[in-house]
Amino acid sequence: MQVGFIGLGIMGAPMAGHLIAGGHSLFLKSRRAVPEALLAAGGTACASAAEVAERSEVVVLMLPDTPDVEAVLFGEGGVAAGLSAGKTVIDMSSISPIATKDFARRIGELGCDYLDAPVSGGEVGAKNAALSIMVGGSQAAFARAEPLFRLMGKTITHVGESGAGQVAKVANQIIVALTIEAVAEGLLFAAKAGADPAKVREAITGGLATSRILELHGERMIARRFDPGFRIALHQKDLNLALEGARSLGLSLPATALAQQLFSACVANGLGGADHSALVRALEIAGNHQVAG
Repeated sequence: MQVGFIGLGIMGAPMAGHLIAGGHSLFLKSRRAVPEALLAAGGTACASAAEVAERSEVVVLMLPDTPDVEAVLFGEGGVAAGLSAGKTVIDMSSISPIATKDFARRIGELGCDYLDAPVSGGEVGAKNAALSIMVGGSQAAFARAEPLFRLMGKTITHVGESGAGQVAKVANQIIVALTIEAVAEGLLFAAKAGADPAKVREAITGGLATSRILELHGERMIARRFDPGFRIALHQKDLNLALEGARSLGLSLPATALAQQLFSACVANGLGGADHSALVRALEIAGNHQVAG
């Protein structure tokens, strides 16, 4: 396929690389310069999002937030300006489910298909083509795009109609945040009580409390390795989406609100760019004790 890819950051660059390796022709646009590795692999840099859309059958977006997606789609020189009937737009960003339905409607009015396909798995999943991809949109559009998803991800699920993929991602981010918070509390308790948190983590990974987050992010907390795989500021944004959605649905999500406040405390302490496992720092600051180090 002729595939456009807009947004070539920590996640987008390796995802685009997998599509090139899979034999597709890639037309690329990023806020910063297109990575040299993608150009060397055969990708083509474009001057605008509209040019990407003009030259592509399918346009993939991997952007930080809802306003970014709206600007790239519908702003001056945006994707919509370069679309023609029969093309497909795939938004793999994590954004508002409500806005997603509106974007899908507007792209549909141009005679094009729209899929919301947010991902989970972080930088490691993107590099290893092992992402979980949650897709909303028509079954027909999903079937056409599935070969592309298979090059980037391991678990591919068509969740439902437009917006359903974003709903699944918000649910995912709630669960991930609360599990990170639980791991942080458990390890901080162990450290303050005088036990070796590394040994405690090793002991409980064989029981019911085990999880990928205990395995990966628990190790990060102990090793003090907070270089970003998924930044706190982005997870904070996702929990804001969860709480906005909960208000509109008349739901109470008290633990989600707590996790969002802990992320906010991290941002206030200059940790917005750190990995989301650094949520432990908010608890450490409050308790005047560190898990390790």
